[in-house]
Amino acid sequence: MTTSTSELKAKTREELIREEALSLGFSVCGFADARAPWPAAGRLAQFVEAGRQGEMAWMAETLERRGHPAAMWADARSAIVLGVNYGPETDPMAGLAHRERGVISAYAQGDDYHDLIKPRLKALARWLQASFGGELKVFVDTAPLMEKPLAERAGLGWQGKHTNLVSRQFGSWLFLGSILTVLDLTPDEAATESCGSCHACLDVCPTSAFPAPFQLDARRCISYLTIELKGPIPAEFRPALGNRIYGCDDCLAVCPWNKFAQAGREARLAAREALKAPALEDLAGLDDAAFRALFAKSPVKRIGRDRFVRNVLYALGNSGDPALMAAVEPRLGDPSPLVRGAAAWAAGRLLAAAAFGRLREARLAAETDEAVRAEWTSAAGSAAQP
Repeated sequence: MTTSTSELKAKTREELIREEALSLGFSVCGFADARAPWPAAGRLAQFVEAGRQGEMAWMAETLERRGHPAAMWADARSAIVLGVNYGPETDPMAGLAHRERGVISAYAQGDDYHDLIKPRLKALARWLQASFGGELKVFVDTAPLMEKPLAERAGLGWQGKHTNLVSRQFGSWLFLGSILTVLDLTPDEAATESCGSCHACLDVCPTSAFPAPFQLDARRCISYLTIELKGPIPAEFRPALGNRIYGCDDCLAVCPWNKFAQAGREARLAAREALKAPALEDLAGLDDAAFRALFAKSPVKRIGRDRFVRNVLYALGNSGDPALMAAVEPRLGDPSPLVRGAAAWAAGRLLAAAAFGRLREARLAAETDEAVRAEWTSAAGSAAQP
């Protein structure tokens, strides 16, 4: 958007920046003092000290830089925090009832949001420099900047009991991006926590991943387990996965503030039809090339074919439909031990004990991977009865 000299004089910088941000496709824009103290660093340190980050070693490695925006860039004076609405058009939990189909988190059913937001941030940054000058840096969540506490400071919303940002306008459905700048911008009033006595997000969690309100143990979170965890998902959590094959929206979807949210995401963030409710039996047969083709430009692509098919096989095991064993059986001989182990577990859930025992004996005769052999042994105890 072109801004005339007269407009620059008639409006504040903050008003002009907000207008430009909205014209570029952002849903909301707020301002925060990048130098002000905040308690987020202490909470993050406690999270890491307790080991709740699991295999996300980068959280400990970047702990010091995550402690405060000034630790990322000492010259930063203000933060411009942007949000993009990705609120789903339908209930993201409705698919959990259709056990033969996979459920992919709402944010991952379209194009990768990093690829959508970063060009907008850069466009806003170019406009900002052309209009007001000054150095700046652009961030979307791949950088070690704690964007949710920063968004709270900028008035976009507050971190709810599920630790995600909650907005009065958009509920729990905002992608975030930030610009740090040397400009002195008037900060917005920080949002205040407004969860009250509600604990719906804590109660709905299938794996009890919240040890207390406003605390998350990522090691129990389905999003962490299906996305970040590289090896087999611990057996204790597999039944609770249901048919969730990438991420989990339960704690977001039940938030009462969603009913006040402005409906609908923009067209470029719309879910792809092929990813709304994909058939598990089709997904189980994906090889690497087919996986890459299906998830081109999708965040799902980053976890790789083997980890994704692992998730699909756990979902097949949870389906309760013995007919879906036909989709599991080819994966018992998969080149990936991770996939073979998940297939063994699924077979134990779908087959009657006698049939599973025969299959187990035949497969163990040729299986050399100790982890997969262990899956066959443990799965024997979960085989369905005749």
